[in-house]
Amino acid sequence: MSNNGRSPWPEKSSVGGDSNGPQKEERPDAGMRALDHYKNKLPKWRYRLRQFFIPVVRWETHYLALAQENLRFPALDSYFALTANLGTHTFFMIMLPILFWCGYTSLGRALTSVLAFGVFWSGFIKDMLCLPRPLSPPLKRITMSGSAALEYGFPSTHSTNAVSVAMYALITLQQQPSSEFRYVVEYFSYFYAISIVIGRLYCGMHGFFDVVVGSALGAVLTLLQTTYGDLLESWLFEGTLRNPTIAILVLLVLVRIHPEPADDCPCFDDSVAFAGVLMGVTMGSWHYAGSGFAWSLPTPATVPFNYAKVGLIRACVRIFLGVFLIFTWRGFMKPTLLAFLPPVFRVVEQYGLDLPRKFFMRASQYQTVPALRKDDNVIPPASSIPTLITSLRNPRRRAVSVGPQSEADAYETLAYREKRRRESMSSQTAGRSSSTVRPQIAEEPGEGPLLSSLRMTRDGDIQCSPVESSPTTVIVDERGLGEFGGDGASDHRELFANLEKPRVRYDVEVITKLIIYSGIAWIAVEGAPILFELCGLGAL
Repeated sequence: MSNNGRSPWPEKSSVGGDSNGPQKEERPDAGMRALDHYKNKLPKWRYRLRQFFIPVVRWETHYLALAQENLRFPALDSYFALTANLGTHTFFMIMLPILFWCGYTSLGRALTSVLAFGVFWSGFIKDMLCLPRPLSPPLKRITMSGSAALEYGFPSTHSTNAVSVAMYALITLQQQPSSEFRYVVEYFSYFYAISIVIGRLYCGMHGFFDVVVGSALGAVLTLLQTTYGDLLESWLFEGTLRNPTIAILVLLVLVRIHPEPADDCPCFDDSVAFAGVLMGVTMGSWHYAGSGFAWSLPTPATVPFNYAKVGLIRACVRIFLGVFLIFTWRGFMKPTLLAFLPPVFRVVEQYGLDLPRKFFMRASQYQTVPALRKDDNVIPPASSIPTLITSLRNPRRRAVSVGPQSEADAYETLAYREKRRRESMSSQTAGRSSSTVRPQIAEEPGEGPLLSSLRMTRDGDIQCSPVESSPTTVIVDERGLGEFGGDGASDHRELFANLEKPRVRYDVEVITKLIIYSGIAWIAVEGAPILFELCGLGAL
C-alpha cells in the first residue's frame, strides 16, 4: 500500500503506520533539508515563484510583530477575533440562501458568484505557491477558528471575500437614488471591508502582501461580475440544457486542475465545496426558471416574495424550513455517499480511470470510510451548532497561539532557523565575535529546546545560537542550502510532534462534497422555493 503522498509525521517507532496505511516513505531523517522540502515537492516553475515571493513574507514579519506588540489590547483581540467570522465561508453559506428566500435572487446569484470564485481562486493560488503565514513567534495568532491556521497564507481569502462583497454593494448602490439608507450602507460597506482586512493583520494571520493581493483579487472578481454577469446570465437562460452543462463541465475541469500542494492543506476542500455551490446554482436556476413557480422579473428564476403578503412570521418560517432542509440533506447524503462510493471507485480504479490526488487515500487502500469529524470548514454538522453559538456569545473565548500550527509553519520555522545559523556562521568567519555564550532558555512544561528558543525574539527576529556554541552543525553545499546535522533530526521531530496530525482523507470525499454542496445550492435556488409554494408559505 502506498502512502499516497501523506505528510511526514515523526513517530517514536522506527517503522510503521496507522490503521490507514504505512507512511514510512515521507518520514524525515537527520539529513532532511527544510528548504529542499518544497524544492522536491513542487514543479520547478512553482518552486521558483515561491522562492521569489518568500523573502517578502519573511521581511514583513518583523514589522507585523512590532505593530502587534504595540497595538494589542484585550478588547481589540475579542473584536477582531469575533468579526473575523463575518468573512468566513460558513457565514456566507448561511446568509446567501436567505437572500434567495427573501426575494433578492439577483443579488444572491451575484454574491454567490463572486464569493465562490473568490474562495476557489484564492485556494488555487494558495496551493500553487505554498507560501506560509507570517512566522509565529514573533507573531501571536488570535483566532476563533482552528482550521484557518492550517491553510497557506497567500492570498488572504478573508480579504478577498470582504472586499468583493463590499465593492459589489458600493457599485450596486451607485444605481440607487440618494437617501440616508444608501449612505448608511455605503459607510458600513467601507467599515466592514477595512475592519476585516486590518483584523487579519492584527490577529497575526496574514501579512501585508497577503491582504493586498487578496483584496485585489476580490476587486477584480467584482468588476468581472458587474461587467459581464448579466451577459453570462442571458447566455445561461437561453433555453437549452447545453449552456448550463457547458458551465458545469468548465467547473469540473477547474476542480481537476487545482494545484497539488506540497503540504496537507485544506484549501482544496473549500474550493471543491464552492465549485459544487456554483454547479447547483447554475443548474437549479436554469431549471427553476422554466418550472412555472418562478418570476421572470426582475431576473429569470426570481424566487417569488412579497413581504406585505408573506409577513414576518411566515418569512421566518421559510428561513427555518430552508435551513432545516439543508442540514437534513447534508446529514443524510454524507454517510450515504461515503458508504456507496468506495466500491464504485474501486471498479473505476481497476480500469485506470480514477484521478488520484496527493493526501487522499485511494479506494483500494481502505475498506470503509469511518465517521469523519472536523472534515468540513464550510457548513458544520448540526450537532456542532450549539458550540458555535456559545463561542459567538463569548467572544473572549478566542485562542492566542504561539508557535507552528501547520506543516507549512513547521517547515518555515526550520528554514528560518537554518538561515539564521548560516548568517551566524558567516559573520563569525568574517571576524566577528565568536565568544558569544549560548543563552540559557527556560523551557516551558512539555516544550523542547527548539520551541523554547523560538520564544526568544529581538527586533522581530528569532534568536538562534552561534554554531560553535551548539551541538548542532550546518553543512553548506555549493548551492548555499544547509543540512541539519547533530540534533537537526530532533528539531524536526520536536516541531512536528507539537502539531495536530491532519486527518486521513479519502478519495470519495471530493465527489461527496461536490454532490452535497450542489444539492445545498439547488435547495436554496429551487427546492426550498417550490416547497414554500406547496406549503402555503409562498407569494404566488
